[in-house]
Amino acid sequence: MTIADPTGFNNVSDHISRNFLHFSIFAKIFSMAFELSEQEQIRRNSLQELYKLGINPYPPELFPVNVTSAEILGNYPGDPALYQDIYIAGRIMTRRIMGAASFVDLQDSAGRIQLYVKRDEICPGEDKTLYNTVFKRLTDIGDIIGVRGYVFVTQMGEISIHVKEFKILSKSLKPLPIVKEADGQTFDAVTDAEFKYRQRYVDLVVNPSVKEVFMKRTRMINAIREFLNSQGALEVDTPVLQSIPGGAAARPFITHHNALDIPLYLRIANELYLKRLIVGGFDWVYEFARDFRNEGMDRTHNPEFTILEFYVAYKDYFWMMEQTEKMLEKVAMELHGTTDVAIGDKVISFKAPFRRIGILDAIKEHTGMDVYGMDENALREVCGKLEVEINETMGKGKMIDAIFGEKCEGYYDQPTFIIDYPVEMSPLTKKHRSKPGLVERFELMVNGKEIANAYSELNDPIDQRERFEEQVRLMERGDDEAMFIDYDFLRAMEYGMPPMSGIGIGIDRLAMLMTNQASIQDVLLFPQMRPEKIAAPVDNDNEFLALGIPADWVPVVRKAGLKTAADVKAANPNKLLNDLSGLRKKLKLEIPALKIEEVKAWCE
Repeated sequence: MTIADPTGFNNVSDHISRNFLHFSIFAKIFSMAFELSEQEQIRRNSLQELYKLGINPYPPELFPVNVTSAEILGNYPGDPALYQDIYIAGRIMTRRIMGAASFVDLQDSAGRIQLYVKRDEICPGEDKTLYNTVFKRLTDIGDIIGVRGYVFVTQMGEISIHVKEFKILSKSLKPLPIVKEADGQTFDAVTDAEFKYRQRYVDLVVNPSVKEVFMKRTRMINAIREFLNSQGALEVDTPVLQSIPGGAAARPFITHHNALDIPLYLRIANELYLKRLIVGGFDWVYEFARDFRNEGMDRTHNPEFTILEFYVAYKDYFWMMEQTEKMLEKVAMELHGTTDVAIGDKVISFKAPFRRIGILDAIKEHTGMDVYGMDENALREVCGKLEVEINETMGKGKMIDAIFGEKCEGYYDQPTFIIDYPVEMSPLTKKHRSKPGLVERFELMVNGKEIANAYSELNDPIDQRERFEEQVRLMERGDDEAMFIDYDFLRAMEYGMPPMSGIGIGIDRLAMLMTNQASIQDVLLFPQMRPEKIAAPVDNDNEFLALGIPADWVPVVRKAGLKTAADVKAANPNKLLNDLSGLRKKLKLEIPALKIEEVKAWCE
């Protein structure tokens, strides 16, 4: 199976024997801790055989890939002279072994293409080991291989690669889930959410549509970045670790800086740092930020999320509404070629202009209640009548927010600006120029959810201090989402902050809309999950037999929940006897009954 080639197809590491020894030790330890499936054991046996043949299944040298499957399928056979000496690498997804010739479906980062593997081509000499043993017996679906060859069209009319040389690049030790495909359609796709989110790397391999979602997400972010850059905006970075978690009403994650011996918070928003930059003389700054909020998880919330915030000097929230409309139109056109985007069974139009309605008008429209000017007690009565759940820590702002969230929010499928919020809900927002008690703020609702929040930003440092102090009073009442006072931010404002408008856009939620996904977990590569439950180690039969347990009783002992010899030795003999005798009766086992003396001997 010798192949003389400078690419290293036949370059065997000097450390093969040592690697084999290390693998043997690892495999022994691993198998003691976990039970391997039959397929996993077969693959490990194949791995050992590869080492014995002098083949390193994890070679260190580069493989000189010079083409992708998509390039071949897109350009051939327009020019048959193309692709007559190619190197391509990818994962084996299907194999059809047919004696001296075989077909393989190879999946690379760009798609799939068929390989034609002929024994006498990859083994031109007398030694046919590379085909008969390595390719046919020791490679599996999921293995990553590299091949050299040329492109041709089969008698069935399928563009394929005729393989001249073949090399294992990474041996797969776990079998992939089986997904059936026919005529370009996927059947039996992996849909188990626990598996998809926890093992996203497998999800991406077996579900091509998942990769398309994340590629669209990146295109979406690039379109937004191009929109901002084209207008002279400056992208910046601000601290993730903050001494004060400011810029939003949310519960923060807390950590500790050992060298400084101070508590620090993972940022809940980057707003106050971006505003400091406007004070410093920048006219337009933006940041794609990772923010963290120590709150609940559901289909639209993840504790770690991506948000775009940008702030523009000398603008107001009317200007920001227009910019938001233009930006979302561009994103929709970039991803879909139209402003009409399918979301579930709805079609959402991102064509400007979007509807605008005041939040208090929206509440009146959907509940019949006019809450404008109501004090806290009156709002509590309204919440009671509407059966909106509240608690004693909630002030006017939180109650109005609760009413809107429960009774109104879900009605706004088409893009709608909810505008002019009560001052109590918006401690960083400029008071409305013509409506007492309200502020110049909007939230953009799409498909019944908020995806953006924007203000005419407050730049009066005295007013800002008073708003912060009101937040402290709410904190003293038990509101753990009230804002802290950021004295350095107040100091920055006192130097003079230009009037400005700012916005925060939830990138994850926008990605849900633009990729037609119902859950935020489906647009996060690695969403937050509960810790995985690791199966407890299970002893083999010999460990139980060594305690004196009869072979017929070993499976019954396991059925009783004792997975290891240590579990048996730690058990109460009397209880164990009762449990095993009960199983013997329940399962109608024709094995000799146990005596307490026998069970006590096991547990000693």
